[in-house]
Amino acid sequence: MSGRGRLALCAYAATLMAAGALLPLVDSPGWLVQAAFLLAVQSGVGVLARRLPLPSALTVAAQALAGLVLLTLVFAGDRALLGVVPGPDTLVRFGELMSIGGQDIERYAIPAPASEGIRLMLVGGVLVIGLMVDTIAVTFRSAAPAGLPLLALYSVAAGLAGGAASALWFVLAASGYLLLLLAESRDRLSQWGRVFSGTPSAPPRGERAFGSGGTPGAPVRTGRRIGVLALGVALVVPLALPALDGGLLSDFDGGDGSGSGSGTINAVNPMVSLQNSLNQPAEREWLRYRTNAADTSGMYLRLVALDRFDGSRWLTSERDVEDLPDQLPRPEGLSSSVRTQEVETRITAAGSFAQEWLPMPFPAAGVDVEGRWRFEPEGRSLVGDRGQNTRDLEYTIRSLLVQPTAQQLATAPAPPADIATEYTRLPPALPSVVEETARQVTAGAESDYEAAVRLQEWFTTTGGFTYDTDVNSGSGPGAIARFLRDKEGFCVHFSASMAAMARTLGIPARVAVGFTPGTARGDGSMSVSNRNAHAWPELYFEGVGWTRFEPTPSIGSAPDYSLPDSPSAEESAAPSEPKETASQAPAPTVSASDSCPADARQRGECAGSAAAGEGTVTGSGGPPSWRPFLLVPALVAVLLLPLLPMLWRIRVTARRLGSRGRTDEDAAERALLAWQEVTDTAWDHGIPPDESLTARRSAVRIVLLGKLEGAAAESVHRTAGAVEQVLYAPEPRPVPGLVDDVARVRAGLSAGAGRWGRIRARLFPRSSVRVVWALAARRQAFAGRLGDRADSWRARLPGLRRPFRGRG
Repeated sequence: MSGRGRLALCAYAATLMAAGALLPLVDSPGWLVQAAFLLAVQSGVGVLARRLPLPSALTVAAQALAGLVLLTLVFAGDRALLGVVPGPDTLVRFGELMSIGGQDIERYAIPAPASEGIRLMLVGGVLVIGLMVDTIAVTFRSAAPAGLPLLALYSVAAGLAGGAASALWFVLAASGYLLLLLAESRDRLSQWGRVFSGTPSAPPRGERAFGSGGTPGAPVRTGRRIGVLALGVALVVPLALPALDGGLLSDFDGGDGSGSGSGTINAVNPMVSLQNSLNQPAEREWLRYRTNAADTSGMYLRLVALDRFDGSRWLTSERDVEDLPDQLPRPEGLSSSVRTQEVETRITAAGSFAQEWLPMPFPAAGVDVEGRWRFEPEGRSLVGDRGQNTRDLEYTIRSLLVQPTAQQLATAPAPPADIATEYTRLPPALPSVVEETARQVTAGAESDYEAAVRLQEWFTTTGGFTYDTDVNSGSGPGAIARFLRDKEGFCVHFSASMAAMARTLGIPARVAVGFTPGTARGDGSMSVSNRNAHAWPELYFEGVGWTRFEPTPSIGSAPDYSLPDSPSAEESAAPSEPKETASQAPAPTVSASDSCPADARQRGECAGSAAAGEGTVTGSGGPPSWRPFLLVPALVAVLLLPLLPMLWRIRVTARRLGSRGRTDEDAAERALLAWQEVTDTAWDHGIPPDESLTARRSAVRIVLLGKLEGAAAESVHRTAGAVEQVLYAPEPRPVPGLVDDVARVRAGLSAGAGRWGRIRARLFPRSSVRVVWALAARRQAFAGRLGDRADSWRARLPGLRRPFRGRG
């Protein structure tokens, strides 16, 4: 196999190894097999085109056309001529599939089903990246910049996969890149090897990488050492650095989120990115339920409780799980003296809503559900085991509607010691302003219940807080302090801050994650969408148990028992009439308004928006996602940015050498442009121009410094002679063959520059600095014209002349 053939094979392998990082995004790996076959055909077209040989531009065009034909055959054969020839209808079909793929990305959780739109985006993306890698590494023989598209492919995959990305995919992608470097740059690697192995400089040109007896030569040994060192640094160094997570007020964070058969459940991330989902432009239905509860305003569907606070994040603790019993145990701390009512709720999850925690009203008393679900008693949550999730799930929940009175909460005894110890634990790094603010807000409170009500009222009404989903309060222990200072945020900020402040007062607290009740539909069911995803604090009161509060302004509804003027026991015992909750309002932004009464605002009856949800979205309708259409141009722009000097140089060369020279004036201009191309080519190869020298002396200098001989040296002198004819001869004579002379000079300079010198001259030409000079000259000329125009206006209008200011 030829050198370019091996390089093409390595480029193909490197692309597929980097594409492996996309596997966690889709539930079926079949798309990668399809992409591997299509990419092999596209790469094969490049190998054949280079053997003919075709010019580089035609080689790239042939590969791009082959990729388009392959995608047409697989995804739009019914819209193409003879099933393979793309036309306008084919492009329309691709646009439709891209739109569907964008909606599917918005709709499905990871791993998403391999729908046709998603497969087109994945396979097409791999073909595009493969074409870039092949073009840069094989056609232009420069493997180092080929790492940019490989890095872009891996980075996009790792960013979307989040916790599903593992070190394996990084190792595969990095190994593919190192393989590409080894195949392309043997001499360059041997020169680097002097740092690591002390071996001499690169072997003579033509020497094989393997010495006698099959022993690896210096380039291969050096490549291995560099590869091991690079991978070691990339994998080991991050372990020694501080965590770079989003922190308390950006995302909820946790572990892998999968139940195991070992009887324990680790920390889980139920909200992949709550803030991003709060800003989703489209509303998607996730759940639909029917219930026999008379009032659905308190029908919060709870996923999980985050009970561990490390100063930066609220996390779920590692807990023991057990088999799901037919009858769930009575809620911890709930006394028989507190009024309860059992309600039944039938919930249906959308086919695209894949959540490993089961949404349920709290506290659940019994669950009728199919599948592998485990029960975590401490948080009274159900978690899927071995990949079990809520997709297309229908289940029935029997739950307790707990109706305590304000008197029962106010007179609650002290919590048990184990609960008080665990759920009031705070990190030492928590800023003191958190406790100081909590004590100021609750000053004079006669019970933990009254303190909790005052905290809720301060957040929702009297504290001057504003609901804003675009706020970024940063991360780390100071995030709560910044939120309390700026008083802008969304449900994560309010729930996490109230729970932390309650703990500073000795009240057991945690943060619950789930959904507000949703919107009533005409058929009597309730619809829960991404805009209903929410977080709220739960505080513990002995005799009542874990009790919900609602500190987020105008989101959800505050329970009757948590309002300052709470009804009596008799009033609270009677179910209230159903009412529309603020979570049903569609507007995305809410702020406090003086025109809204305080009690109405606490009940969520003011105009505003509902919180949006996390992570994945589902349902149909709404505009297609625009982000994939912006991501591709942005990615292309980032990849093309380092290539701008090379592209500018190619354009300038084509313009200079494109003159036909049909007239004497054209011939003179052609000679001057050819000479400028010679001097710039020499500059690109390390011989800067000297404007003080004549054309003849410059030619001698280029020949000496460039070590040109034979035809290349004669071409330099012939081009310089043509310039002298134009500048000094009374009747300049046209000099034929200047374009060929320029090509011979370039070839001679490239031969003497070495491989790295050729790469440097091709990708990063020094003469491209002329662009900067031209822009500076234009700016100066523009400033001069403005100055002249200003002087002209001052001359016409004497009143604009500057007055003389004497000294003294």
